[in-house]
Amino acid sequence: MRGEPRPRVPVPASKESSLTLERGLALLQAVADAESEAPSISELAAAIGASRAAVYRLLVPLQARGLIRREGSKVRLGLGVLRLASNVLPQLRLAAQPALRTLAETVGATAHLTVADGTEAQAVAVVEPSWTAYHVAYRVGSRHPVHRGAAGKAIGLSTEGRQWVHSTGELQPGAYGFAAPVRGVPGLRASVGVVALEKLDGEVVGPQVVRAAQEVAEALR
Repeated sequence: MRGEPRPRVPVPASKESSLTLERGLALLQAVADAESEAPSISELAAAIGASRAAVYRLLVPLQARGLIRREGSKVRLGLGVLRLASNVLPQLRLAAQPALRTLAETVGATAHLTVADGTEAQAVAVVEPSWTAYHVAYRVGSRHPVHRGAAGKAIGLSTEGRQWVHSTGELQPGAYGFAAPVRGVPGLRASVGVVALEKLDGEVVGPQVVRAAQEVAEALR
């Protein structure tokens, strides 16, 4: 004798919304991860472990906000992603300002937050000390190869071994740089450092840039 069918246990609305959001974000990530060839609906369904019908439903709000665009059965990122990205740097600057200000005033050198952009490193936030007679003028937006200078080299440091690096005259003759990586922020490859026109004591400044990098990471979490 067959038993009575089990009643369907309702999913709380909050949990269902959370699952929908998680799938929507996974879908957006899957589209972003396709470097050249736009993925199809079927490929996206396989990538996030959902049915084609579910993918179609998830695409509707993303398309409405311009985050993705449809080309028949193919899906690409939309211009709405660029609008979101344009707000990232101001947010980074705002979060990093307190730690950079403390670092600049304590060391008496120009402090900066540098972010990796492909094979280049870009200064996205700069704070100059207020009390020194002279200091390095470092422009926001300045770029250099990511493998040169303390700021770039710090970005590539492994989680084991050295916590900070220094350089001398690699980007500017006579300039001394110290930097430490910003760790623990998903998707961000960055460093915090200082640059000065006179030699700095690494045993003192090294731990200071490490601490500042940790403070920036905490502000961004």
